Amino acid sequence: MARLVSTAGTDTGPDGPGGLQMGIDWIASSSWRAFLLIFLLCFGVQGFFLTKVPHRYIQPHTRWEIEAVAVSLVQTGQFANPYDLPTGPTAHLPPIPPFLLSLIYRLFGLTLAAGYVSWLLRMATYSVMYAMLPWLAGKFGAGRQAGLLGGIAGALTPQWPGYGEALTAIVLGLLLLAFLRRWTRARSTARSSVLLGLAWGAAFHLQPVLLTVLLGCIAFELWWSAERRKWRLSGVMVLGVLLACVPWGWRNYTTFGEVFFIRSNLGLELRMGNHEGAEAAMDVMDIRQEHIHPRTHREQARKLQEIGEAEYMRQAKLEALQWIRTNPGTFLRLTASRFVHFWFGPLHAPPIAALVTVLTVLAVLGTWRIFPALTVPQRAVFLIPLAAFPLVYYIVAYMLRYTEPVRWILLLLAGAEVWHWIKRR
Repeated sequence: MARLVSTAGTDTGPDGPGGLQMGIDWIASSSWRAFLLIFLLCFGVQGFFLTKVPHRYIQPHTRWEIEAVAVSLVQTGQFANPYDLPTGPTAHLPPIPPFLLSLIYRLFGLTLAAGYVSWLLRMATYSVMYAMLPWLAGKFGAGRQAGLLGGIAGALTPQWPGYGEALTAIVLGLLLLAFLRRWTRARSTARSSVLLGLAWGAAFHLQPVLLTVLLGCIAFELWWSAERRKWRLSGVMVLGVLLACVPWGWRNYTTFGEVFFIRSNLGLELRMGNHEGAEAAMDVMDIRQEHIHPRTHREQARKLQEIGEAEYMRQAKLEALQWIRTNPGTFLRLTASRFVHFWFGPLHAPPIAALVTVLTVLAVLGTWRIFPALTVPQRAVFLIPLAAFPLVYYIVAYMLRYTEPVRWILLLLAGAEVWHWIKRR
């Protein structure tokens, strides 16, 4: 009788909170088990979403920059022609995503089958990204259970395949883990430093915006590390970055006659987000057709064709900077609005904004919950990318997909808060 009384107020059956906690603990106890569950769940959700997509979006086409460059690589062998007219060689995009897509087009031709293969591979990339979260959460000190809950939440969200954002997220997670191990091991070596630099340099060819994250990590390392050779080792790492960037940089220099970092289009993106009548979100300007881009405006494509991509981008940058100088108040308002969009979702789409807001709030609560138990380097691998990665996106027009490379961090932190609620029950 005493045993019955003592357990009468506790629901530990398979359907109660106790059973839920035990189930999460059991799945999270094996990284591979958690990986497989989340991967299959995400791939299934994405596969169902794919059945609803019209064939015209799956068939290889040239309506979007990445597909247009991939088709050019197949047909002409040139990394070229991302715009409405044939404009020749380009550096509008980082090289890795179009090259990967072109390999599929070479194997399967410009057929519907090639389109489905490219979608399936990008779906698999998203699935891997979310499936890695329990493992990364354990390494980062948040607990595999937090990663499991965050990964499941991400897996249940249909995704439109982007320009390599999911692959960027995977690479970023691995690079942050490499830095964490570097900061917590007793001694780093020149060999490991140059290899880490080469890895970061290669990652820039997937997403150049990762540069701000690397700079944040190097700054933290120089502040935190007690290694007597820390300046030398950081310098060796930077040398590795430069070595990885030389081939593509040389291609761009010999093609355009000038040096720039991976991509040529910063001036264009700056002008699209900062001009008379600009809005914070790209989708709003798409509807109103208020932005000027050679991908969609033939006159702009013809102008680029005449003066060349490098000069066109230079003029676009000068136009944007001139507008910013003469409209500082509007620029600050747009920047603040883009900050709100990045962390609280597209305000022009309230349902999505509500979900993003909930995620951000839960992530803040999860940060407050777990940070006291983390080491300083563990806190750094969470905070540096969240602080550094969005900086460029505060000054260019917002798109939801821009947040994907760091959204997994928010999911992981939000999972930590939800896991705390489950344990309390």
